[in-house]
Amino acid sequence: MDILQPEGWVRPPGFSNGTAAEGKHVFVAGQVGVDQVTGAMTKGFADQCQQALANVVAILAEANAGPEHVVKLTWFVTSLAEYRAAGRALGDAWKVTMGRNFPAITLVEVSGLIAEGAMVEIEAHAVLPG
Repeated sequence: MDILQPEGWVRPPGFSNGTAAEGKHVFVAGQVGVDQVTGAMTKGFADQCQQALANVVAILAEANAGPEHVVKLTWFVTSLAEYRAAGRALGDAWKVTMGRNFPAITLVEVSGLIAEGAMVEIEAHAVLPG
C-alpha cells in the first residue's frame, strides 16, 4: 500500500488522506461490537470499537489478509462526542487490533445503527498484493 500525502499538507493523526494498492480486493461489511463467541454487544464506546475492529480482522483472515492490507475504513458512529471523548482508549484499541497500519478513514455520525445497542459500525476495504 502506498500512502498518498500531497506535498506541503499536514499529515493527519492516525490515518492517511489516501492510499493506493494493486491486487485482490477484499470488502468487509459493516461490523459492530458484538462478541462473536457470546453474541453479546460489548459495553462502552471504545470497547465496541475494539470489538468491531477485531471482527473486521477476523473476516480479513478468511481471505488470508490482515490489518496491514486494509486501505480504507468507513466508521459510522452514533455520537461524535463519544468518539472524541474516547481518545486514548481508541488509540489503545487501534494498536491492539490494527497495529501500525493507518489507512484512509472516513467517519460519519449517524442517527442509529441496525444492531440494537451498537454505537459504532466499521466497514473495511483491503487489498492483497497481486
